[in-house]
Amino acid sequence: MTVQGDVARGFEPVRDAFAANFERTGDYAEVGAALCVYRRGEMVVDLWGGHADAARSKPWAVDTLVNVWSTTKTATAVAVARCVDSGLIAYDQPVSDVWPEFAQAGKGAITVAQVMSHQAGLPGFVEPTTLDDLYDWDLVTGRLAAQAPVFEPGDLSSYHAATYGFLAGEIVRRVAGRTVGTLLREDVFGPLAADFHIGLLASEDARVAELIAADNPAVVPLDQLPLPVRLGLSNPAQDPARVNTRAWRAAELPALNGHASAHGVARLCAALAEGGALDGARILSPATLSRMTAIASDRDDLLLGFNPQWGMGVIHNLIGVYGPNPRTFGHSGWGGSFGCADPDARVAIGYVMNHMGPELVGDPRGKGLADMLYACLG
Repeated sequence: MTVQGDVARGFEPVRDAFAANFERTGDYAEVGAALCVYRRGEMVVDLWGGHADAARSKPWAVDTLVNVWSTTKTATAVAVARCVDSGLIAYDQPVSDVWPEFAQAGKGAITVAQVMSHQAGLPGFVEPTTLDDLYDWDLVTGRLAAQAPVFEPGDLSSYHAATYGFLAGEIVRRVAGRTVGTLLREDVFGPLAADFHIGLLASEDARVAELIAADNPAVVPLDQLPLPVRLGLSNPAQDPARVNTRAWRAAELPALNGHASAHGVARLCAALAEGGALDGARILSPATLSRMTAIASDRDDLLLGFNPQWGMGVIHNLIGVYGPNPRTFGHSGWGGSFGCADPDARVAIGYVMNHMGPELVGDPRGKGLADMLYACLG
């Protein structure tokens, strides 16, 4: 397997680490992947290789797109932050101010900040919900508006794996009059020239890699887990095979179905690492970026099992998966993709792949790449 692309002088070990991932066997065997890194606003690593399909008949290209699961959440966080930046809403404002129906079932005091930091008590749907239901925006946001919290908002953190996107997306729709996908395309991805999409046009399908499910996915004993965790994981349970359909790609699922290249993820994160702007395109003011990345909850997350130090839709690097700096922020996706921004070293990383690892967090492929990158920065 030949690795394509280039690295700046001094980053050759990153190329070696990227190539070594393709020599793995077992659960973390790489099929197709790409890595893009910016430092101080300049691209220093641009690598891709392998295949975009399970049959290994279609080479991965520089512009290959893939479903990045929850790596999407950073982009959605930026969409909400732009609404804050524009004065359309404030993080400490009750959601019901802009979405009156949300006040049902005792939720009138839940704030935007509690939604964005996974403290709203709505980590999953209580009413039985199918994957097909997720394509009906009004249906699922109506269910969330009517639903009572399953824990006291603000008292716990429990990852809102799918519901985060609908909650944040409905806030955006109510205040900006546009969907998250449209706002990001027009105000963020377009100006940044970031190849990132929420709601993918059929004309882009030829560029999309087939997502390959984990060989041995982790088995979760749902009956032994607290209710918030059960809801977050199982109603509905996600299906990697569903990702490879046109219906999934076309939908806007702002917590789950961003389609991006490594370039797209890295350019978004590079703008965040550079204080909100890249190559003359400003997507956030420094003040709002600071508010978006401030730690809103400093406790273990019930679902994740560790302390993610949630900001307004982004995770901090306390557990060291994005290099050594605990102030680095971003998000990872189920199976291994991630995007992160280090505001101190001014480093941004975008890593995407199509063979999912078995764990929700802790994929050694991406962590190894980040560790080697920082070793080169030295």
